[in-house]
Amino acid sequence: MISKYILFITVLFCSVIYAQQEPQYSQYMYNLSIVNPAYVTPDGMISTGILYRKQWTAIEGAPQTANIFATVPLNNKIQLSINYTNDQIGEAIKVNTHVANIDFAYNTRISQSLKLAYGLKVGINSFGIDPTGSNVNTDPVFSDRTSENQLTIGAGLYLHNHNFYAGISAPNLLPYQISNNELEVYESKTHLYATAGYVFNVTDAIKLKPSFVLKQVIDSPLTFDVSMNSLIYDKFELGISYRHDDAFVALAGLNITRNLKLGYAYDFSTSELSGYNNGSHEFILVYKFDLLNLSNTYTSPRFF
Repeated sequence: MISKYILFITVLFCSVIYAQQEPQYSQYMYNLSIVNPAYVTPDGMISTGILYRKQWTAIEGAPQTANIFATVPLNNKIQLSINYTNDQIGEAIKVNTHVANIDFAYNTRISQSLKLAYGLKVGINSFGIDPTGSNVNTDPVFSDRTSENQLTIGAGLYLHNHNFYAGISAPNLLPYQISNNELEVYESKTHLYATAGYVFNVTDAIKLKPSFVLKQVIDSPLTFDVSMNSLIYDKFELGISYRHDDAFVALAGLNITRNLKLGYAYDFSTSELSGYNNGSHEFILVYKFDLLNLSNTYTSPRFF
């Protein structure tokens, strides 16, 4: 009975973290396809990147997340996005999640400057629990590894022009449950998102971009992120973000070249765990190139 209680608390903790990181990245604005399958990059460039997040440093077994992504415009109307994400949590009881998705976005023009994209996401979610390293693995609940693959299907809409974007999406419309020896250890519920951002040209040297993400998990309270980023001389990015009941975030970025961007975020925890960790670190590297000769010419780098 005690072991079942430990497993319940452990997996509940994992479920909370997983919900936060799907896709509660601090630098979500550099890869909006993780939130919305309809996201398109209007500059026509192929965008590739890698993101690594170390959650709640100083807590043993705290989540670690890696995301590898690419967005590939096939023409002016069709774009594909590919995302692979790996979440790991736990020490004695290890929980490992692999998610691979392909997004298809179709871009339409509704006015001279405004476009609307429709998106569809299809993928596989591989969820695994390995309790064999725990000191309670003599209990039948802990006797076996649990591994299960689930189909994911999502959809979204993305309205945008050169300075503005807004979208609504549900990255996975197929909720599911996972059990270990008849004990339910994980339940996935539908996540709904609303995103928006606008770029203000304050001066020739400074741009400001307020943005937000609203997230509603079925049967859970509404939560949100609000951010303010600045782009200085088309080279440096500085910003701040607030995640409701969770963290304040400091953001920094550097356009090393016109095509290569490096970003960093540090989360200052404001939740009940604030006294037990040293914050969270997140790094992102993005590289863009024009392999298919579809690039549009802009005088400054894209800011979303």
